[in-house]
Order: sequence, then structure tokens, then C-alpha cells
Amino acid sequence: MATGFGRGGRGAALLQALSQPVRKPGEQNELAASGDAPAPAPAPAPAVSPAAISVGRGSLGRGAFLQGVLQGATTSNVARGQPTGAAQPARSVPVSGGRGVANLQALLQTVGRGGGITGPTVPPLMPQVTPQISQSTATTPKETPAPSVVTQSGAPSQGSSEPPSNRLSRMALDPSPVVHKSGTSGKQISLSGNYIRINCRNSGVYQYHVHFSPSIDSKNMRFKLVNNVRDVIGFTKAFDGFILYLPHRLPEQETVLHSKRPTDGVDVTITIRLTKVITPEQCVALYNIIFRRIMNILEMVQVGRYYYNPRTPSTVPQHRLEVWPGYITSVSQNEGGLMLLVDASHRVLRTETVLQLMKTTVQKNPSGFQDECTRSLVGTIVLTRYNNKTYRIDDILWAKTPQHTFKTSSGSELSFVDYYSNAYHKEISDLEQPLLLHRPKKKQLPGGKVPEKSEAICLIPEFCYLTGLTDELRQDFRVMKDLASHTRVTPEQRVATMRKFINAVNGNPEAKKELDNWGLSFADNTIDIDGRLAPQEKIIFGGNFTCMAGPQADWGRDATRNKVLTAVDLRNWTVLFSKRDASKASEFINMMQTCCRQMGIQCNKPTCCELHDDRVDTLSRSLRDNINPSVQCMVVICPTSRDDKYNAIKKICCVEMPVPSQVIIAKTIARPDKLRSVTQKIALQINCKLGGELWGLDIPMSNLMVVGIDVYHDASRNKRSIAGFVASTNKMCSRWYSKTVLQMPGQELIDGLKLCLTSSIRKYHEVNHVFPEKIVVFRDGVGDGDLGYIDHEVQQLQQCFGNFGGEYSPKLSVVIVQKRINARIFLKNQRNFDNPPPGTIVDHTITRRDKFDFFIVSQHVRQGTVSPTHYICVHDSIGMKADHLQRLSYKMTHLYYNWPGTVRVPAPCQYAHKLAYLVGQNIHKEPSAELSDRLFFL
Repeated sequence: MATGFGRGGRGAALLQALSQPVRKPGEQNELAASGDAPAPAPAPAPAVSPAAISVGRGSLGRGAFLQGVLQGATTSNVARGQPTGAAQPARSVPVSGGRGVANLQALLQTVGRGGGITGPTVPPLMPQVTPQISQSTATTPKETPAPSVVTQSGAPSQGSSEPPSNRLSRMALDPSPVVHKSGTSGKQISLSGNYIRINCRNSGVYQYHVHFSPSIDSKNMRFKLVNNVRDVIGFTKAFDGFILYLPHRLPEQETVLHSKRPTDGVDVTITIRLTKVITPEQCVALYNIIFRRIMNILEMVQVGRYYYNPRTPSTVPQHRLEVWPGYITSVSQNEGGLMLLVDASHRVLRTETVLQLMKTTVQKNPSGFQDECTRSLVGTIVLTRYNNKTYRIDDILWAKTPQHTFKTSSGSELSFVDYYSNAYHKEISDLEQPLLLHRPKKKQLPGGKVPEKSEAICLIPEFCYLTGLTDELRQDFRVMKDLASHTRVTPEQRVATMRKFINAVNGNPEAKKELDNWGLSFADNTIDIDGRLAPQEKIIFGGNFTCMAGPQADWGRDATRNKVLTAVDLRNWTVLFSKRDASKASEFINMMQTCCRQMGIQCNKPTCCELHDDRVDTLSRSLRDNINPSVQCMVVICPTSRDDKYNAIKKICCVEMPVPSQVIIAKTIARPDKLRSVTQKIALQINCKLGGELWGLDIPMSNLMVVGIDVYHDASRNKRSIAGFVASTNKMCSRWYSKTVLQMPGQELIDGLKLCLTSSIRKYHEVNHVFPEKIVVFRDGVGDGDLGYIDHEVQQLQQCFGNFGGEYSPKLSVVIVQKRINARIFLKNQRNFDNPPPGTIVDHTITRRDKFDFFIVSQHVRQGTVSPTHYICVHDSIGMKADHLQRLSYKMTHLYYNWPGTVRVPAPCQYAHKLAYLVGQNIHKEPSAELSDRLFFL
């Protein structure tokens, strides 16, 4: 039949209806208008009411049933557009049978409500209009009330004569709900932070989609064409090539403009269509772009991610270094509103050029200088002072010199010597130097495509200055001490820097105008915050001795004068040393026996093994000869710090023949006046590696397991990423079980968590004879960009509970720990600013709107400004109070056994970092399972 009734035409009417574009009220059906619709029956069929359809598909067939469902959905939507009080027809179709009928009805009702079948081509927030589907194929639609437009909030607007395009201009995304979860315990203290409130006079920003006809591929050309119509759209704008942001609304919903392409004079039609209005809270990315413009207006130079002032450098001539002062700026929508984070930053540059470094390398190693230069330069960032831009060195072109030529955009050949002379007035002195190659990152083209070829940039070593510090410079104590006088900034100096930034922006007419054009302004001072100070923790040692952590959270004196919590006697241990270090080894052994006695550790005289030479092979052979099942620990005294020796020791002692090991550099035990303090720390470390416990805290939660996770990336060698997993196995969280997961290079999200947590739960049960009821995971190393993917890890953790029976379902909380943040918290005194004391907690105002998060200052610093740690709870089935989670997080910072004081992150995170670093940097293999219940990686 032409109408599609019957079993043979099932779904015909539905497919025909869904294939049509969304039509506005009064528009004709395209198929009907074009004459391609099926011919109508000679006699019009009577309308099928929803009630009549209830007889089932046996009477009329599936085609008729679908047609009736469509009519019912349309009638229902038309009814929703009627004024209040109008008669409402039936809103649902009784279903008597047929597979998928209920799902089909739900789909059709969704289409009728305006949801439509969405896809990537549907503009955001465009109103969906209910398609009109008639019972017959008549070409004249009946007059119907205006359909409702469903806004983002879900409330349909009643039918009115106002066109949908006008209502669209007022639409805005609802801001995400504010998550407010604050604690109350602790002493109240007055604080400040490096945040400045931003005020916005405008109600929002107007987003437009820009279409070019004919299509323009060049992004720069699109910028030029849009700039040509600034007299219409205004001079204040932000344009990325497709999306245009304006602080004001254009008169029309769709503005059509005309311009000429400057290259060939072709007429180009520019269609600017309003898509949505963005509230100030959702303009964070745009506001960050505006502040980057302001940095350029202030003549700041971008080096890496941040901006610096090259006109006021501080020189460190004795080390051929230069320090540029700068600012870190970031706009964010916090719980307390829209804020600008401002912090002082410093960039260390070297006054040495790449060419000078190459010449120094040639003098040291004439035969292999090319390999050495490639190894030391490739991957580094250089600065070209003629344009103050930074580039990454991707390769060295040894076969090319500045005398070589390249093709210009006009097609002519030009040498590098002439190019730099003409463009920058720079004369190249060494014409035989090689060229440096920089490959820019490939930018996506329209449609998400990546260009197959991209132009490379050749740089002249003579004009390239090295940035940053090498590992050799970082290990030089004098260099770091001299740099610290320029880079370590006190809280008072940081606040002064922020005020200087505010005055610089407000005092610059052009920068001030840029802010005014967007309706922005900011406060004259930093924000005030009410914080809380957690009470001091009680540290528990052996022999029932306890002490308070103190106002500086440091109990180093008590840790060395009292007995450890759990001592492991050192009965059978071996010391390896070279012949020249024999006297130092003897003094160390004597001091070791004295110190251990004071700490409650019995220390017998060790087996001494003197090495005949300093070769790695000799050391490895001696280790294998002396390790046996009865040896508790291997102590190796190395004459100098050498990576190859350290790697060999750890590979043998952690993988091949598992036994705890301790490596000591001879010069650390060479000074008699410091031998005692050094030996005390070594004795404590060895006790941990043997499975002992140094101190503990009172953890009130029962059957609790605390987990720490971190990932180490060895980017320089392109090795696999290593994930460290550490879990507590006792009530005081003083004993730990560890595992590692080897991943693909650069991978951050961990795929092997299921096995790690399963093994940890089994170990917990083995020790305590009960499964943990509450598991708190502290996950380190996750940036803001990866927060959305952390659910993958949470799902893995939850899946492993099924391995222990269906009834086992512990409560789980996952907390992200971020320590590399730019937020700073200051203690407000009567006249100045100072560092807040350890235990300071901030859980409002500067926290995130949509997550439960808080900041904790856990360390005491004597120089510079202390950095808080950011905790973000991304999953919580335990339902802990804010006070309890904050207190537990702070307690965990007291349990890192390599330091008798608090650390920046919870101890399990620091242990996981040490484990992942050891495996990724030194042994490159999974450690033996025999060591998994000890802190062998300290």
C-alpha cells in the first residue's frame, strides 16, 4: 500500500519522518512539497486515534501502529504548547504488544519534546522544533499552536509570537551546582591568599559561529577577513578561526557581511550566527586569553607557559646565569566567585650560547663531540634574544651551515646569513657552525585533521641561549645557594609583587581599556580567608614514650634519643668498602653499634669485605659472593657517587638476590663532627628496610587501609612509565605493602590497579585476619586535565572486591593529591604577612565550585614561602565528614620514615613515589615479591 500500512511496510512512516530536517511551524514537508512523497490513496483514510491503536498490531499491522504512535506523539507535543487550561488530548499510547514498542515510544516522545537526534553537527543550545507528521500525504499542513522550546534547564517556554531566535539570545548554560563541604574543628586563624577577586559588569559574553563562503582554509586569512569587518562587529573581540566572542550583542540573530580576499580579490561572504550567551562564570578560558593579551601589552615575554620581564634581569655572573622575574596568572571560577591567581615566578637563563657549549664540548672530547652534543642539547629549550621566543631543539643538522640557502614564500633562494642580516640586523661570525632544528607541533586543521607535513625551523647556535638548569648545575650546592637569593620569595615579597602587578595593569591605559571593553575589573588587594589550625599530633615511640609534634612539626631530636616503635635487631649484616675507605668504614661500624643501642636496636659486628679495586664488576661479584639466606642487610660504602655502581647494587639486591641494601657515599661519613648524626639517620633507615617501625600515630578508624599511588615518567630515555602502589597493613599505618606496575611510556592512568589492590587486601587479611572495611586511596601525580579520566582507576579498584566473595563490599574513598600548584596561603599578622603554621586548613572561598576539595599546609619552611597541598575527593562511599578526611590526610604527612617531621604529601604517596623512582631510574624491572612487605626503597 502507498501509505505503508501492513506488515510489509513496518517503520516506513517512521523512517520517512526521521529523515526530514527539523521544520519550523508553517513549513512544508520537503517530500510532500517536492512531489517525491508516495501518492495519496484515492480516498483519504480516516485518522487513527491513539485509543484505536490499542487493539494491537494484529488488526492494522505495524505500519499503522507506528503511524498512530507518531500522531500521538505529535498531538501530545502540540498540547504542551497550548495555553494553560486548554483541553489536553491523550499523552500516551496504550501498548498491547510488539517487541521494542515501548522503546520506540520513548524515542518518539524524546523527538517530540525537542531533544531530537543530536550529533556533532547540531549547534549547541539551538531550539528543537517538533516535526509535524500528518496522517496523509496532503501538502497543506494545518495551522497549529507554536511548539514549545525546551531550554537547558528543562523548563519549556509557553508558545508565543516571539521567534525562537530572539529567545536563543537569552539562553545560557546553567552553572554547575556548588559543592560546599567544610570542617569546623580547629583553631580559627586569619589568612590571605594570592587570589584577587574579579568583578564583571556585563551579564555575559556572546558566542557566534563564523562561516566563510567560499571556504577559507588559512587561519591567518580568516583573521584578516574578520578584522576587515570590525566596523560592524566592533574592535573588542576574541576569534579562534571559527568561534567569535563579543562583549556585546549584534542587532541581528544572523549577520551577513561581505569582504574581499586580499590575495586575489575574490568576494567572500561572512555569516556570523549567534549560538549562545555565556555567563561570566563560564568564560574562564576567554578571560585567561584576555590576561595573556594584557601581558603582551605590558611588554612581558612568554617563556614556556608564563610571562617574564626581560628588561629587569638579575645576573649571577660567577655561574654565567641570569634570572628573569615574571608573573603566573590564571583566572578560575572558585567557590568564592571569579578570581585571578597571581604569583611571582622566575626563569633561569644561561648567558652561554649553544655555540659556546659546542666549542667547550669539542675541547673536552674531540673524537665523540657530535654524540655528546646531541645527547646534551636535543630536547632542551633555547631562547633567541632577537625575538625573545623559545624553541625546543629536536635535532642538530651537522651537514648544514649558515651559508646554506632556503626557499622563501616568494620562491627565491636566500641564505641564512643574508636572512638574519636583513630581518634582524644580526651578523653571523662562525660560518661553519651547524644548524639546530625545531619541529613545531602539528596543529589540527578544520575537521580534526592533522597536516601530513609541517615546516621545520632552522636556528643558529650562535644566537640561541640555553634556558633552565642542567642536572650538573642542580647538584652544585653553590649554584643553588646563589640562585636562592633571587628566587626564594617571602610571603611579604609575594604580596608586594601582586600589588605591583595590579598597579601595572591599572596604570597602563591600554591594559585598562582592554579590561574595560570586556566589562572586567579587579580588587585592589588580595582576598581574606578564614582558615583553621588543626591540633598538634601526638607521636608514639617504643617504650610507651610519646611527644607532641611541636609548632614546627619536627621531632628529629626525640626520634634519635628514644627507642623506635618496633626494632629489628641487626644480627647478621655485611659491609663492603674499598681499601682507601677502610678507616671510615671502621669508624662507621663502631658508631653504628653505639647509636643502635640508644634506639633499642641490637647491632652485632658485621662481616667486612674489602674491595681490591673500584670497578663495577668487582663490586657485583663481591655482592653475589656475600649474599646468602642468613644475611639481613648489605651495606656498601662507595668512594664517589656513580650511577652505574648504584644501579648495579640495586639490581642485584632488589631483583636477582633480594635483600635490603644501604648505599653510603664515603664523604658523608668522613667528617668526625657529623658522623653521629649521619649514622643515626642511617640506622633508622636500615631498621625501616628490615621491616621495623620508627614511630606511630593514633588512627581512630578501625579496619582502615590507606593506599598511596604515584607514577614516574622517564621521558628523557623514553622508558616505560612506572606506577608505584603502597598500602598499609596495620592499624597504626606504620607497616606497608608495595607493588609496581610497568606501563607504556608517558602513560599516567594505571591499568594494573586491580592486581595491586587484590594483593594488598590479601596481605592485610594475612596480617590482621580480617578484611579492611574502609579503604582510602591517595592518588598523586594527576593534573587537572586528567581528573575526568580518574573514573577508570576507580572502577578498577571497585571491581577487585568481587574476588573475595559477593558479600565483601568495603567502603572506598579516592583523594587526588596535587602538590605542584601555584596557590599560596599567607598568615595575616598585625602589620605584615608570614607563612602559616603546619596544620593550616582552608576548605572554602578558593576551593572549587563543583568538587569537595581543601588545602593543607603540612610543612614548616625556614626560607621562602610554604606551598600548600591540594586534596580533591573524586569518589567517596565512606561518607566521612570533612573534618575526619582532613585530619586523616594531615596525620598521614607525619608517617614518612625518611624524615622526622611532616612532608608535603601523605606518607603513602611519598613511599609510592620513592618506589616508582627506584624502579624507573635504577633497576628497570619489577622488584622481588620477597621485599614487598618492607620499605626497601627508602
